Amino acid sequence: MREGSARDFDDFVGGALPGLIRFAHVLCGRADLAEDLVSAALLRSWRAWDRVEEPGPFVRRVIVNQHLSWWRRTRRSAVLERTTGEAPDDMARWDERDRMWRALGALPARQRAVLVLRYYEDLSEAEIARVMGTSTGTVKSHASRGLRRLALLLTTDSPDVVGDTRG
Repeated sequence: MREGSARDFDDFVGGALPGLIRFAHVLCGRADLAEDLVSAALLRSWRAWDRVEEPGPFVRRVIVNQHLSWWRRTRRSAVLERTTGEAPDDMARWDERDRMWRALGALPARQRAVLVLRYYEDLSEAEIARVMGTSTGTVKSHASRGLRRLALLLTTDSPDVVGDTRG
């Protein structure tokens, strides 16, 4: 591997790491798993670095693929750990945020990935399709199902509503 390539990789990681960890955290719902996802993705990316044309989308795709692979193996949703010590007047805001995290975590992995890429990363349907290695029609389908399911989860009394979990 060329020395310039290693320097380029180091520069990319130095600038992109915080954003990649935030992205992975929103994607999987757990800070510890997010760090593992990013580490694994960066290792895979390093191995292919000389062939990578667009580092940001490439690494995000590796993170999504790694997450989907782990999710398939475990077949369980990630649950966020609730922190303590928030001020009492912030509890309503915390409860709303916690409810959203739980609802997002209850979605199938591919639906969650599409919604995170669309609304957190602000990617277009075409960009999401490229990141996930699928068609724009599939992206639209996952987004539609995910938004419907998310709305159902957020409008019921329990975030554990059972329904269409095809992902």
